[in-house]
Amino acid sequence: MCKSDALHEEMGDNHIGSSDYTPLKADAFSISDDEKIELIKKDVENILNTLGMDLTDDSLKGTPNRVAKMFVKEIFGGLNPAKKPSSSTFDNKYKYNEMLVEKNIVVYSTCEHHLLPIVGRAHVAYISNGKVVGLSKMNRIVDYYAKRPQVQERLTIQIVEELKRVLGTEDVACVVDAKHLCVNSRGIRDIESSTVTAEFSGAFKNDVTRREFLDYIKLDTQF
Repeated sequence: MCKSDALHEEMGDNHIGSSDYTPLKADAFSISDDEKIELIKKDVENILNTLGMDLTDDSLKGTPNRVAKMFVKEIFGGLNPAKKPSSSTFDNKYKYNEMLVEKNIVVYSTCEHHLLPIVGRAHVAYISNGKVVGLSKMNRIVDYYAKRPQVQERLTIQIVEELKRVLGTEDVACVVDAKHLCVNSRGIRDIESSTVTAEFSGAFKNDVTRREFLDYIKLDTQF
């Protein structure tokens, strides 16, 4: 076993993030999406063949292509900066200077350690510094950064940093509560546990403001 493999074996199921940015190669977008799909399709075929699956079976014939398209076009689509949502801001004409909270944003992501799903909710808040952003844009920002191999801590930071950039304010917060199928469906197989991560910036580092935000996201919203 090489030194690198030994280190990863020692890490085991420990979900260690190496950075707060998504690790991408310099040439990550030197080939087109269609070229990527063709390459990944061959890799999926090889995996299934190695596992002993009969790819001539009607149920499996289209699997390599479906998986490749899913990787590139859907669940890892957030790797491509061309798909980053435009986040137009507007003047805060209403002079609303209190906290704005968008809670229960659905998170569908993928753990970069086992390539298994992360499913949960994100709760995001900001205090306007003269600008506001459309509510749906907050959902789109969460979705964009979720659609890549992720570590939940990194995802939480990326959401906050993007909203800080868009709104021109430090007063942003995010809490993510999610289940990791690499914990729920394999290894320890604990189907009850979830992981909570939080990132507080600016005014949200103040105990009173942070508590107000956390109280809001506990509200039982029903329609």
